[in-house]
Amino acid sequence: MSDRKIRILIAKPGLDGHDRGAKVLARCFRDAGFEVIYTGCHQTPEQVASAAIQEDVDVVGLSCLSGAHMYLYPQVVKLLKEQGADDITVIGGGIIPDKDLQPLYDAGLKALFTPGATLESLVDWINENIHPRT
Repeated sequence: MSDRKIRILIAKPGLDGHDRGAKVLARCFRDAGFEVIYTGCHQTPEQVASAAIQEDVDVVGLSCLSGAHMYLYPQVVKLLKEQGADDITVIGGGIIPDKDLQPLYDAGLKALFTPGATLESLVDWINENIHPRT
């Protein structure tokens, strides 16, 4: 078993500038003992995938409140796969209508957290489902 901490990249893809939630998550994950990289706002899917690979993360957490999740989230998954990094887990959160949840899972996202999800539930999900990559 590796002693390496779980590494999480938090990203705000697209034109969404509402970053308070992403910053809260970054701090929560840090306080939970994870290593956290926050890319800031207005990232392209290409920038997110590239940063995830360069930082050797275990998880990419995407946050989008602009309604562009149906394009942005699957695009990050696709780019990671194309670059041989499909072992990086991609999760997402934000204002995601119920009708969009299954198509996002079908596109390769492993977990989706919508309004009302607690910070504890996110940390628990990561602890139960993610192991540091070797």
